[in-house]
Amino acid sequence: MKYFSLFLACFIPAYGVLGWGAVGHEAVGYIAMQFLGPKALSFVQSSLGATYSESLGPAAPWADDVRSTAAFAWSAPLHFVDAEDNPPSSCSVSETRDCSSGQCVLTAIANYTTRVVDTSLDAEQRQEALKFLDHFIGDIGQPLHVEALALGGNDISATCSGSKTNLHAVNSGLINKLIAANYGNSVNMWANALAARITAGSFQSLAASWISCSSTVSPVTSKRSIEDDISGFLRPRTITPLECPLVWARESNAFDCSFVFNFATGTDLCTSSYFNGAVPIIETQIAKQGYRLAAWLNVLFDGATLLP
Repeated sequence: MKYFSLFLACFIPAYGVLGWGAVGHEAVGYIAMQFLGPKALSFVQSSLGATYSESLGPAAPWADDVRSTAAFAWSAPLHFVDAEDNPPSSCSVSETRDCSSGQCVLTAIANYTTRVVDTSLDAEQRQEALKFLDHFIGDIGQPLHVEALALGGNDISATCSGSKTNLHAVNSGLINKLIAANYGNSVNMWANALAARITAGSFQSLAASWISCSSTVSPVTSKRSIEDDISGFLRPRTITPLECPLVWARESNAFDCSFVFNFATGTDLCTSSYFNGAVPIIETQIAKQGYRLAAWLNVLFDGATLLP
């Protein structure tokens, strides 16, 4: 049984409210910075420059900042993939079913993977590709960015710390409460803490599996590494979309069945047990996508993940 109510009083444009929010995306970028190889780091710093403090952190929200402008309105569908499944009873992501138009986060990652290393493009175009990758690899770790139900939660009413909102927007509220309570309201402190868990803490034993591309949700036809995925794509294309992002999407989508939609109508999601259940998922997904972003860029510029 689904324990939420559809908010039908008004229509919210698809994914008009941002899932991780600026803070979540910045954290993904800041985590990635701590695991970049020398050539990837050099490209990131020179490409982003002083405008973004030579860092993926400040650059990460850019794709959300511009999506509502006329010049980038075309990019809005690239932030998500509409999984036509049935949570919380059944969750799945299929590229042919859910991205048949070719306009979704799966194809966007593939496209900007080629563009960021394309030396025939000018510096501005390659910077744009880097900023899209920075953002979209964060988006694909957000469970409601890989779900079609009720416009990815935008059409589901919810309450966060006494304020009426929608389920998709709750995630940024959860993150803001988390970092205010535990990390001095500092995204840098939060990102540093998550990176420390990767190098020597609770995430250390999991980190290698995060970049192995073996799915715990729905097995893909072949297990591939990030190196396999990128090299296969930069040569004549052998797989559509890239295998690793599809696996990542399936992992994120699984939370739509196990947790995201399982709450009673009227529950304040930011002050109840829902908050306590959401925090470990959010922190794992943010850490995971930051680590994956670093691995992705390392393979592109250094030729290997350079990570354990």
